[in-house]
Amino acid sequence: MNKLLLSAIYIYPIKSLGGVSVTQSYIEERGLQYDRRWVLIDDQGVFITQRKYPLLSLLQVDVLDNQLKISHKDDPLETISFFIDQQTNQSFAVSIWDDLTMGFEVDPKVSEWFSRYMNFNVRLVKMDQGTKRHVDPKYATQNEIVSFADGYPCLIIGQSSLDQLNEKLNETVRMDRFRPNFVFTGGEAHVEDTFKDFEMGGIQFSAVKPCARCVLITVNQQTAAKGAEPLKTLSKYRTFNNKIMFGQNLLHQGSGIIRVGMELHIKSTKEKILP
Repeated sequence: MNKLLLSAIYIYPIKSLGGVSVTQSYIEERGLQYDRRWVLIDDQGVFITQRKYPLLSLLQVDVLDNQLKISHKDDPLETISFFIDQQTNQSFAVSIWDDLTMGFEVDPKVSEWFSRYMNFNVRLVKMDQGTKRHVDPKYATQNEIVSFADGYPCLIIGQSSLDQLNEKLNETVRMDRFRPNFVFTGGEAHVEDTFKDFEMGGIQFSAVKPCARCVLITVNQQTAAKGAEPLKTLSKYRTFNNKIMFGQNLLHQGSGIIRVGMELHIKSTKEKILP
C-alpha cells in the first residue's frame, strides 16, 4: 500500500453549522478541540440539524483567538460572536438521537440571534467539561465519551472515495457534504473500510463502525439547496444492511496534536464489506 497522508482536518464547533478547515488540532478525550461542543436545541431540548433545516449550512463558524464568530455566507455583516468559555449557569436537557445529555446556554442574546435566523425559538448550548456522554456501548472499548457529535468522536474519509463517487455523478460534490474530521490521500477508494487500528501523530485510532448516511449529504453547503444526489448514486453501490455507508467512525486513545501531512500507520486491518 502506498503512503496514506493526512490531507485535511475539519472541526464543526456548532453541530450542523459550517465547518472550519485547520492545519492542526489538539485531540482530546471527546474528539478534536472545539468540535461539536455547541449545539442548537428547540424548546423540547431536541437538537436541530441540516437534515430538517438546510439553511443552517449558510452559517459559517470561525475560531478567532478565544472567540467563536458566526456569520452568514451570503451576508457577512449578519454576524455574532461570543467567548469560547462563555456560558450561563442555566442548564438544559439535550436530546441527540437516543441519547439524553446536558448543555448550558451560552447567552440568551446569542440564542435570540439564532432564533431570529431560524424563525422559531432555539437555544445555543455548550457541553460542560464535566458532562459525560458515552459512546454506544456496543462499539466502545474503554467507556469512551463523545461531544454533541452524532455518535463518535471522529470521522475519517479517503480522498479516493470521494473521487470515485464524483466519477459517477453528473455534477461533482465537495467533501464538506460528508462532514469528516480527517481526510487522507493515498490508497484505493474506500480503503478506510479496511482500517481496524492505526496510529497518527502518536495517537492510537480504531475504526469501529462505517458511517451511515442520510439526507444531510444532499444539502449543498454553499447554497443550502437540496437535491437527490449524491445519496441516490451512493445507494447503488454503498448499501449494506439497508444503510448507505461512506466513511469510518473512529475511537481513539490518548491526546495530542494532529497535523496535516502526518502519515497514517496501519496496525491492523479487516475485510471490506462493500466495493
